[in-house]
Order: sequence, then structure tokens, then C-alpha cells
Amino acid sequence: MTLAEIWFIAIAILWTGFFILEGFDFGVGMLFPVLGRKENNRRVMINTIGPVWDANEVWLLTAGGAMFAAFPEWYATVFSGLYIPLFLVLIGLILRGVSFEYRHKHDRDDWRKLFDSFIIFGSTVVPLVLGVGFANFVRGLPIVADPERRNWVMYGSFSNILGLFTPFALLGGLAFLVVFMFHGSLYIALKTLGDIRLEARALAAKLGVGALVLLGALTIWTTAAYGKGVISWIITALSILGIVLALFMNSKDREGWAFFGTVVSIATMVSGMFVAMWPNVVPALTPGNDLSIQAAASTSYTLQIMTVATVIFLPVVLAYQAWTFWVFRKRLSTKNLPAPTPAAN
Repeated sequence: MTLAEIWFIAIAILWTGFFILEGFDFGVGMLFPVLGRKENNRRVMINTIGPVWDANEVWLLTAGGAMFAAFPEWYATVFSGLYIPLFLVLIGLILRGVSFEYRHKHDRDDWRKLFDSFIIFGSTVVPLVLGVGFANFVRGLPIVADPERRNWVMYGSFSNILGLFTPFALLGGLAFLVVFMFHGSLYIALKTLGDIRLEARALAAKLGVGALVLLGALTIWTTAAYGKGVISWIITALSILGIVLALFMNSKDREGWAFFGTVVSIATMVSGMFVAMWPNVVPALTPGNDLSIQAAASTSYTLQIMTVATVIFLPVVLAYQAWTFWVFRKRLSTKNLPAPTPAAN
């Protein structure tokens, strides 16, 4: 296996880690209108992800940075051709991050409602756009090789964002939304006590059914149309079984195992998409124009330097994030909330 192929797998792992970790963050934000009808419940929900949400987003930055360094042609093709959807992702992440920091700066209801709406918007639009985007990466993009410039450029309807919304892509976006809401509801149940825990478990039982239907449809369609044989069907089976495990364990009040089930399901769902893309980083809609792993890769020397740096620093980053989750492992409830501090004049 070449260094370029190893780095493709590494980037797939980074994206998978992002969707697992940030997935429950998105789920918590999307569930504000349902589980956060009371202010104290919203504060508890925010506090469950408060110590970890920004570290979870580092996985996205690392995945994008690795794409830029290891596969500059991949980065240039995707980020230039799909700049409108990626701009929406950026806006959603900015509004969401700012809202976590600013919603408690005043005790006025209208102030908190404004930033709560930003959290809901950002937590919804980012997974929706990324779900649509990854489905299109699997299906193929309208790219064509340009021999004179030695690169790949997009053409046709993808200059308009509406060109992204094919039935398969819409299924990808909806599946990401519902699976992440299910993932987030189980995380809330795992991290809380009292009424909100019971409400989260009850909601998870309903969301899990929708997640099973949508994820099952997405993974089966992906494997049937774009899969790589037996390995893709195995991944699909594991993804569906993960949701089934989560539903079963949630019914037995075993939130930890239920959350593990959604982790398995998201990991296999995303990895199945990267398996479908192999051996290309950007499949093309027209034959002969695929952007392959080898064609998109940086020089061997660049990949060697990246590999050495990763071997040195990755264990440190993983250890720090694991330590963070360990420190903030305890459950929360409304009884743990301090009294709100009045805003200074």
C-alpha cells in the first residue's frame, strides 16, 4: 500500500471521528426545541457538550488540513467547485460556536432565544449540507480532467447549489440529520439525571426507528449502486445492526451500550462511503474523468513528513481528548446548575 493510499484511509478516519464526536453535538443542538423547552433543561443540555464541543470540531479542521496537505488536487476541486455549500457549513459552525459562548452573557429571554436559534440553525444546516455533500461524493461529481492545466474542474449544474439535491443526496442529508438526532438523544440520556434523562430515552426510542429506516435505505442504496462487493455489504450490515443495538439497549435503560451502538453505526456509515469512493478521491459522473488517489496526492516527500509529524503528535492529541472526556464523565441535572448571574450594567 502506498503512502497516498494510507493517507486516504487516515483522512477517512478523521472524517469518521468528526461525525462520531460532533454528531452528538449536532444532535443536542437540534433537540433544543424538543428536550429544551425549559431554560434549565437547555442549560443542562449545553453543559453536557460544553467541555468537548470545540475539541470535537478540531477533527474537522484536521481532516480539511490533511486533505489540503496530502491531496491538494482533491482539496482544490472540492473546495472551489462546492464553495457555496461549504460557505453554509462555515456560517453554521461560526453561529453555533459564538452562541455557545454568548447566550449566557445576558439574562434577557430575547437574548437567549436569539442565540438558541443560531445553535439550532447551525446544528441542523451543517449535518444536512455535509450529508448531501458526502452522498454526492459517492455518486460522483461533474468534473472533467483539464490536460492543459493538469487539474480537474467542475462543470454544468453544480455551479448552482440546487444541482446538489438529487434523490440520493437528499436521502444522505436526511439520514445524517436523523441519525445525529438519535445519537444526540442517547448522549443526553447518558450524561443527565432526572426528568430530562427520561425524556431523552423516550425520544430516542422514536428517533431510532426513523434512523433505522433512513440509514438502512442510504447504506443499502450506496452498497447496491456504488459498493465494492462483499466488504461493502459487511459494512452495511454492521451499520444497520448498530442502530438495532442502540434501540434494544435503550429499551433496557442501558444508555452506554445504546450510545456505543450509534457510534458503530455512524463509523460504518461514513467508512462505507469512503470505501465506495475508492480508489478515487472524487468519482466523476462521466467515465474517464475520475480524480484518483494517486493523481490527487502530494509528493512522496511531503507525505513522508506528514507521516512522521502525525506519528509524533497524534497520540498527544488523542490522550488529551480522552482525558477531557474522563474528567467530565459525570452525569448532570438541573440540581447541579448554579443560579444565573445577572448581566452587568
